[in-house]
Parts: sequence; C-alpha cells; structure tokens
Amino acid sequence: MEFGISDELLGTFAPILVYWLYSGIYILLGSFENYRLHSKEEEEDKNLVSKGTVIKGVLLQQTVQAIVAILLFTVTGNDSEAAMAQQLSLLTLLRQFVVAMLVLDTWQYFMHRYMHHNKFLYRHIHSQHHRLVVPYAFGALYNHPLEGLLLDTIGGALSFLLSGMSPRTSIFFFSFATIKTVDDHCGLWLPGNLFHLFFRNNSAYHDIHHQLYGTKYNFSQPFFVMWDRILGTYMPYSLEKRAGGGLEARPTKDCKDD
Repeated sequence: MEFGISDELLGTFAPILVYWLYSGIYILLGSFENYRLHSKEEEEDKNLVSKGTVIKGVLLQQTVQAIVAILLFTVTGNDSEAAMAQQLSLLTLLRQFVVAMLVLDTWQYFMHRYMHHNKFLYRHIHSQHHRLVVPYAFGALYNHPLEGLLLDTIGGALSFLLSGMSPRTSIFFFSFATIKTVDDHCGLWLPGNLFHLFFRNNSAYHDIHHQLYGTKYNFSQPFFVMWDRILGTYMPYSLEKRAGGGLEARPTKDCKDD
C-alpha cells in the first residue's frame, strides 16, 4: 500500500514549513553584525512587541492561510485535475509564475497603501505589523489577522486563480514567494544574495518603509517596485556603513509628509 502526500496538501503546508526553515537560517546568520541593517540593541529597543507574541501571531495567520488553501483546492479540484492532465511546457509555467507575481504585487501594493492612508485601518489593523520597526525574518508574516487574510491569503488565492496554475505549480510558487517575503524582512544585507541581484524590492528597500520617515514610501511587496515607481511612492536609498559596525539604508531624497 502506498502512502503519498497530495499536491494539495503540499501546496498548503510546504510554504509554512519553508517559512520557519528559512527564518531559522537567518536566525543563525543574525550574529553577523557586519551585515545587519540595525544592531541587536536597536532591535530590542525599537520593536514594540515581544518575539513570543510575533510567533503566536504568525502561527495564527498560517492557520487561517491553511484553511483557505484547503477550501480553495477543494473548490477548484476538477479544474486542477484537468490542468494536471495537460503537459505543461516550461514557457507555460514561466508565464503562470509571472502572472501570479504581477497579480500578487498589484493586489498587495494597493491594499497595503490604502491601509497606510486610511487612518482607521492603519491605527487598528496595519500598525500591528509596524510594531516591528526593526524587521526580522520570522516577523515577516506578523500582521493583524484581518490584514493577513486580506493581503496575503486573498492575494495568494487571486494569484493562484488568475494565473491558472495547478496545485503542483503552486507548491513552488508559494514556497518561492514565502522565501522572498522572509528575505525582505530579514534585516540583513548579505553579499552574494541573489534576491538583491535580481530584485530591487529587497531587505534594504523594505527596511526604509519600516522606518518612521519611510511609511509613505516603498509599499511594493514582495517582488517588483513598478507600482511605487509609476505612482511616485518609490524611495531610493543608499547603503552606508553604520557607526559601531554593520550597514544602514538611508533615503537619498527628502521624505515628504503629505
């Protein structure tokens, strides 16, 4: 008797496992002071929430995420089986990845930006994520449960549906998206990081957004910066050596309050 794990189960739980494994790598690398964007002292002093609370918040979001994923795979089961029956070319898989990335980026940019501009939503929902003034890897998905549902879970569902990807393809796409999100929040600028080579949206870019002067800029996540550039919310930055060791991302133009 064979016991296999379905693509649907892997598509649901693989990204969660990847989140904690990849975050664990960055926890081990966090002792490399010369590559940190903030010192450990700043992380302790500036952040407004304990690591225990962050872990509980992330686990809650991942529970909701898993429930929605199971429901989505159940509802789209027949379509997924038909897609799997076809021989998908590499070009088709690439197209699905790109469409999914663009859908997720577009959804998250406008929802994320609106949560900053609507004072009620920011105060009661999105400000929870910004309690991490100094981001770190396993805090990437620390959000208010409603924000986690709207931005990440529904955004992921839309990218899955509109790209036409199969559950098997979704295993790789959402695992990749998870790794990218964790990397953006890791608080490190490591030499040779391929994400920094291929994406302008990276840990330094997102660190600018988490600082008080940058909350009206750099809303794009997790892949591209196109919407920030198109709509004038792109904040360029430079990496400078920080006193006491490490690096610091500094804006290279004046931040406006309007």
